Amino acid sequence: MSAPTFRPDDDTPTLELRGVNKSFGAVQVLHDVHLTAYRGKVTALVGDNGAGKSTLIKAIAGIHPVDSGEFLFEGQPVHVTGPRDAAALGIEVVYQDLALADNLDVVQNMFLGRERRTGLLLDEVSMEQAARDTLARLSVRTLKSVRQQVSSLSGGQRQTVAIAKAVLWESKLVILDEPTAALGVAQTRQVLDLVRRLADTGHAVVFISHNMVDVFEVADRVAALYLGRVAADVPISEVDRTRVIELITAGRSGDLGIAPAAIAEVGV
Repeated sequence: MSAPTFRPDDDTPTLELRGVNKSFGAVQVLHDVHLTAYRGKVTALVGDNGAGKSTLIKAIAGIHPVDSGEFLFEGQPVHVTGPRDAAALGIEVVYQDLALADNLDVVQNMFLGRERRTGLLLDEVSMEQAARDTLARLSVRTLKSVRQQVSSLSGGQRQTVAIAKAVLWESKLVILDEPTAALGVAQTRQVLDLVRRLADTGHAVVFISHNMVDVFEVADRVAALYLGRVAADVPISEVDRTRVIELITAGRSGDLGIAPAAIAEVGV
């Protein structure tokens, strides 16, 4: 099978996948996937429903160990066999359901499962200061207090807490799964600004979205998945919205994308 089109940047990717494959029983979900994510840049991961986006991010997060292929982090080969391995590398995923506890406040959510202690007691002062510092570093001004109950927050504020939680743990790569889904215009603007600041503070960001307006607003690169294959992984300046949609729906746009013979193999 011919490889998809790649035009990599000169710097070393924070994350690089080479020839990754993943099957569940007889069904192969990921086919020879190549993907890059760079420090200080937002890579939009786009694809239709069933294209393999969820499987791919769960493979990166160590939830679904891959069957074959190379996984490089900051240029070094690594083995990710579980979520702890991914977290140790500095990979954090903010899933669409956010996994926040409504009955806890912002600080308690940001440290949930990783609480700081002094002896047998929780170190509330240290955790609160760390939460404040993280939010300040991301220039977050939409929260009145880090002691607000999450149940009282808007959808955009909840996204902010979930993203800040990922940043708190000295992450190098942050994966955001549909962070603007179901948000209003003003809240979407807040989250997109936060995504941009996340990259500007030195993180590599993978931004999963169906919204092409959001993709072209915030992304530096775009990787298009088509039936478990990466059709293209290119700077977003090299494509327009029409080409990206063609890559998502047909696997190819002009001279960019999966080779026609490879597309024929999947019956299209």
